Amino acid sequence: FGRTGRMFAVEHSRVTPDLLVTSKSLGGGFPLGAVTGRAELLDALKPGELGATFGGHPVACATALATIEVIERDGLLARATAIGETLRRLFTAMAERHDCIGEVRGIGAMYAIELVSDRLAKRPAPKLVDAVIATARERSLLLLRAGLYGNVIRTLVPLVITDEQLARGLDILDEAIAANTGRGG
Repeated sequence: FGRTGRMFAVEHSRVTPDLLVTSKSLGGGFPLGAVTGRAELLDALKPGELGATFGGHPVACATALATIEVIERDGLLARATAIGETLRRLFTAMAERHDCIGEVRGIGAMYAIELVSDRLAKRPAPKLVDAVIATARERSLLLLRAGLYGNVIRTLVPLVITDEQLARGLDILDEAIAANTGRGG
């Protein structure tokens, strides 16, 4: 919700969804879920046929409106785009220094690097990910392991992060990779 540089990630494609399911970020941390969609689909439902555990609570709805106001007022969609440009640039530079980075992918403030033991064969390196995460944690940076093979480090950068905080976090990640691949750090 806003993290890709658009309010909804689907807006980056040519897809027009019939239904859009949102939660988590919609409520700015307050439990809320919602389904929005074309009137002809939603109007066809009888009362009680569509529900959500955290849907429709008045306080949660007020929180969602306040969240949207903050996103618009503080220019957080543009900030997500700027964060994404920084992540792409710095992760790409990191990949040039570290052969273990097999792929850099993402959009807006959501990026990931895939660690591999062989860049050409794209052989997953989950043990390296564990070591990098442990080293980064020792240096006060928390990272998230992801991916089917556990060889992906995923970032979900807060939209209110400062440029200095972002640079420091990426420096720590770079150092943690270097420390675990015999390149210093």
